[in-house]
Amino acid sequence: MWIIINMRYNSFGSYVKRKFGTAVHKVNIDAGFTCPNRDGTLGVTGCIYCNNDSFRPSSCKPALSVREQIKNGISYLKKRYGVEKFLAYFQPYTNTHAPVDVLEKLYLEALEEPSVIGLAIGTRPDCIDEEKLSLLKRLSETHFILVEYGLQSIYDKSLEWINRGHDYRTFLHAVETTKAKGIHTGAHVIVGFPTETKEEMLRMAEEVSETGIEFLKIHQLQVIKDTPLADIYRDSPFHVFGYEEYIDFIVDFIERLSPEIVLQRLFATAPDDILIAPKWGRSRHEILRDIERKFIEKNTFQGKRAHTHSSAQPLTT
Repeated sequence: MWIIINMRYNSFGSYVKRKFGTAVHKVNIDAGFTCPNRDGTLGVTGCIYCNNDSFRPSSCKPALSVREQIKNGISYLKKRYGVEKFLAYFQPYTNTHAPVDVLEKLYLEALEEPSVIGLAIGTRPDCIDEEKLSLLKRLSETHFILVEYGLQSIYDKSLEWINRGHDYRTFLHAVETTKAKGIHTGAHVIVGFPTETKEEMLRMAEEVSETGIEFLKIHQLQVIKDTPLADIYRDSPFHVFGYEEYIDFIVDFIERLSPEIVLQRLFATAPDDILIAPKWGRSRHEILRDIERKFIEKNTFQGKRAHTHSSAQPLTT
């Protein structure tokens, strides 16, 4: 029987405490990767929403070596949170988009730090292969390895609209082959594309629950400066989530999600100076507080309306 402990949803913070017996924080790393949708492999313009400054921390600078970025990040996180264990998070762009010998050097450099217990690697499902998975399999024998695939949507119509460069089938194949190696597997999705109805967005919770992923990040669509999406929004404004609307939506979405999936993120938070819409005027803490209040108000929890909900239990503490 699966029980969501101390929260109405299965959070990443609770997961790592159960697994490692202590808090574990991610140290963000920019290892200087690019993206096949930008370097000419697939295209040069990238996805229409993409501006990596919307999620890259200021401490995450490719001019510094991986070792220096980890040292700086750990120093900051230790002072702020008092934590002693870390995951090196290869975040901006596509962090498997290089020859395997280059990847091995960068990954091993990150793992040299004794307090780094593993890697989280953000990438695309069309940038993985047997050789790279074999490398990650070897690393997983001594460290926690999580591959986070940018899915964004299960609908090919949306993937085409955002100029993603791959289809949903590619994602399913990547998850299957990664899981076959025994490597932890996650996904990122974006909700709010104007190509999808609300019901189609909610249906993604049921679909991704069947893919076998263990971890999930959910972002609301944000319109960011200096992107093709910003031009589209300026010329033909489309609906974006209002604040209360999104709070209701994300709770509905999580109700439909397998209780076994660990939620790493429930919303996006781009810097105010590059964010065009939606502008909610809320801090991360306030958004999390209001989401949790909505769970309590509705007396609901992750998995309550999922196909596998019979094994889930509501909060009891």
